[in-house]
Amino acid sequence: MKQVTLPLYLVTAGIILASTHTIAGDDVPFDEAELFFELNDTDGDLGIHGKVDGDEWKRLQIEDPYDRRMMSVRANGRLKRQGITELFFESAEPTFDELDPTDFFNRFPEGIYEIEGITLDGEERENEVFLSHVIPAAPNNVTINGVPAAEDCDADLLPVVTAPVTLAWAPVVDSHAWLGKGGNVEVRYYEVVIEIDDTDYKSTSIIPGDLTQWTVSDMNFFTLSEEGEYKFEILVRAESGNKSAVESCFIVE
Repeated sequence: MKQVTLPLYLVTAGIILASTHTIAGDDVPFDEAELFFELNDTDGDLGIHGKVDGDEWKRLQIEDPYDRRMMSVRANGRLKRQGITELFFESAEPTFDELDPTDFFNRFPEGIYEIEGITLDGEERENEVFLSHVIPAAPNNVTINGVPAAEDCDADLLPVVTAPVTLAWAPVVDSHAWLGKGGNVEVRYYEVVIEIDDTDYKSTSIIPGDLTQWTVSDMNFFTLSEEGEYKFEILVRAESGNKSAVESCFIVE
């Protein structure tokens, strides 16, 4: 199936580089190191994500604020000779019925985590990153071409619109109403994803935090679904690195 490439909103380099949230120190750091939480507010699940990027390394470990090892990665054999430069991971994301959010946050306490590694040349790399329990509220009051979004993709009635499609939402200004802890939220960016289930067709756009709507104007994209149904996700990322998302579906006729 042919992949459709759609234009993305270009984000300034300053926004992209801000993602490391590294606390300065005397140690030589990785180029990028981060830990953050991601909430799917529609499905009610929560997970922890991480990313490390830098010179070729052969060993990596992460310690929590109480110096307890949380993760250890060691390259062996051919991979040890080649080295690793980038690692991204996502934890499992059980629903709140399976893992109570209070237990989740107790498992991953707020504070400074140490990410340490050894390069192929035997040099040490170390970053200290702050993992916050302040979770941004998920985008709400979502509309598609002015029509209120359905609660989720399983709703009896989905909005029916015509292309081009504009998604709009209320600005995120607060932390989540009951999840994590309260605190100030500054939006780094929003991300809008529109896709057709069970296909490779997807439109992903990164949008600066001062904008709260986005139009997908590529008319060809909205001829690709045989049933006319599309799934969307609107995600907000706070300056802390934490993310919250909502998702639903709509129909294009």
